[in-house]
Amino acid sequence: MHTFQARDRFADGAQYIAGRLTQGTSGRTHAVVDPATGEEVLTYELAGPKDVDTAVAAAAGAYDGWAAASPGERSDAMHRFAAELSARAEELAQAESLQCGKPIKLSREFDVPGTIDNTAFFAGAARHLAGQSAGEYDGGDHTSYVRREPIGVVGSIAPWNYPLQMAAWKVLPAIAAGNTIVLKPSELTPFTSLLFAEAATAAGIPDGVVNIVSGAGQEAGEHLVGHPDVVMTSFTGSTGVGKRVAEVATATVKRLHLELGGKAPFVVFDDADLEAAVHGAVAGALINSGQDCTAATRAYVQRPLYDAFVAGVADLMATVRLGDPFDPATDLGPLISHTHRDRVAAFVDRARSYARVVTGGEAPDHPGAYYKPTLIADAAQDSEAVQAEIFGPVLVVLPFDSDADGLRLANDTPYGLAASAWTRDVFRAGRATREIKAGCVWVNDHIPILSEMPHGGYKASGYGKDMSAYSFEEYTQIKHVMFDNTAVARKDWHRTIFGDR
Repeated sequence: MHTFQARDRFADGAQYIAGRLTQGTSGRTHAVVDPATGEEVLTYELAGPKDVDTAVAAAAGAYDGWAAASPGERSDAMHRFAAELSARAEELAQAESLQCGKPIKLSREFDVPGTIDNTAFFAGAARHLAGQSAGEYDGGDHTSYVRREPIGVVGSIAPWNYPLQMAAWKVLPAIAAGNTIVLKPSELTPFTSLLFAEAATAAGIPDGVVNIVSGAGQEAGEHLVGHPDVVMTSFTGSTGVGKRVAEVATATVKRLHLELGGKAPFVVFDDADLEAAVHGAVAGALINSGQDCTAATRAYVQRPLYDAFVAGVADLMATVRLGDPFDPATDLGPLISHTHRDRVAAFVDRARSYARVVTGGEAPDHPGAYYKPTLIADAAQDSEAVQAEIFGPVLVVLPFDSDADGLRLANDTPYGLAASAWTRDVFRAGRATREIKAGCVWVNDHIPILSEMPHGGYKASGYGKDMSAYSFEEYTQIKHVMFDNTAVARKDWHRTIFGDR
């Protein structure tokens, strides 16, 4: 059971603009549905273009003051922000599980602690926005140095699979660098983004620095991306929608950060610890019901271990507990909606014509949007199940022979977000980390993330980085400043251009 009551909590509206909750003005409503039960838990007024304009104006009004704050002042506010989130940890966990259907143990042990840690990291990183050291690069006549400055109002869009962590990934580096932000969460999952913004205000971060508009993508999202006063957009979501975001952003020459789809390979060499690989594959494939762009989706297993791996994964999947997300014993919650559950089921049903469904492959008899853990074997490399992002609790397993063949197959999709290699051989591991084209390659593990390390993709998985100090490259701009050291130097330079005039 949970104590979080969305209707009471968001009675004043599901938009957060200039430091307060407010109602949307689009004239349209959206019902947030608990995917574990199919029951409506909140109907709210969606944000429309007018709300986006109001939020951007609030962010623009707050920008000069926040950008002028010292790094220490921003850092202090963000340390208080981390403390506020810690004090609200249980409310955040319950809200996240209610709107997403994810097991409460995942919210309590991963989503919320990860967000608090990320906030604390950026509180410290705010004091380390250093530029290049000053120097005389032309022999002494001029001194040059580099300023790293915030860029302005950021308009970002976050997905529904990790609403709290994605809000943090978008907001924290932006405001640590001195920017202000308008964030549009998915209309399916606005709760924790709103709570996150409230915590920022309670921590003393000025009104207007963090704003939330809960609206539909084509109306609120496109208006935000195309807004002339928004200078940068960060988007996490599917590659198809990312292309549309890029198209809209290009019209106003915005800076753009895209974290897009994934189809992570899980490469098991014949010297791997089989038991560890089996457990890693099941955990990596089923985290957040497989609704994770870094989830293990394609297992390539060297032929001597292939049959044992398939049997081991099938046996372990059979022990996974589906159930009430608020039961601490539950391992696997529902998918985000019945519509998405049916989409995942359709992928598996089509796969029956060209592959073997070893286990799962059906929805349990339950009113929620559940789908059983599913293992597919013997699919061809060019098949839909191997190439397309299913985004559900589905793992496809294929055999390979030589090491080179396994790494070639791992790279043989349009995506390049994450991957893992399983081996006891340091040279095999080193080759895999060099040759796999992905933004993150784990060795003998799959899925851990760290605030200190960057997250971002290669190829159709996008560009730019979330988390870590590397993310500041997205949210700052570089300015070269040059001083003339002598009047003689200036005179000589002018003579070069104008002669003796």
